[in-house]
Amino acid sequence: MEDIYNIKIPVFEGPFDLLLHLIKENKLDIYDIPIALITGQYLQYIEIMKELNLEIAGEFLVTAATLIHIKSRMLLPADEEAPAEEQEDPRLELVQRLLEYQAFKDAALGLREKEEEWMNIFRREPVKEKEAETEKEEEGELYLFDVNLFDLLGAFKGMLDKAPPEVVEITRETLTVKDRISLIMEMLENQDTIRFEDLFKEDRTRPQLIVTFIALLELIRLGLVRVYQEKDFGNIWVINPQKREIQAPA
Repeated sequence: MEDIYNIKIPVFEGPFDLLLHLIKENKLDIYDIPIALITGQYLQYIEIMKELNLEIAGEFLVTAATLIHIKSRMLLPADEEAPAEEQEDPRLELVQRLLEYQAFKDAALGLREKEEEWMNIFRREPVKEKEAETEKEEEGELYLFDVNLFDLLGAFKGMLDKAPPEVVEITRETLTVKDRISLIMEMLENQDTIRFEDLFKEDRTRPQLIVTFIALLELIRLGLVRVYQEKDFGNIWVINPQKREIQAPA
């Protein structure tokens, strides 16, 4: 029998991406992070990644240890004899690093958008406004945002939370990833755009949900499907890129 099924996907998001995702999801002030809340949620995501047998880079575990250390320092009583201006906030270094990382990401995103703009040399001829609206209705164009790994994990976590608790060892024999891949591709042949939740409508148990999600990650890795989101933390769509033209948001 084969060892536990492992999957490695080309994930460019790191631990700071996960922290920024959690801050944004919880609508928190980055300058005043509730460290206990963020640490708890961060560790939950790590556990999900382990359960999915995703390869977790060491930096994720280092950041987890850093969060736990900051949390422990926050629990210590303040030195009443020290002046307020000399009492350092244990979160300060983390906040500074997050802000620097966010600035770097914003700059990289701007360069990427410029590159895509320069590469997009094929343009459709302009049409009248009414004709454009009719064309849009006929083609059913979607105006969507790219989804990162943590958007997917967040949506998947919500489904796992609703599933009945069940502990099953996931092996190649019990994990029918190939069957689920075929099923997803069949669904995308019949309808080229599928809501994320609809991929799991036949799954009733936690292991079944995990199998389907791993199959989806494998399809993303192979470039056979792409995932998009209507807006931040909105509906996620799974799309066959060979059959559907994706329109960038205006």
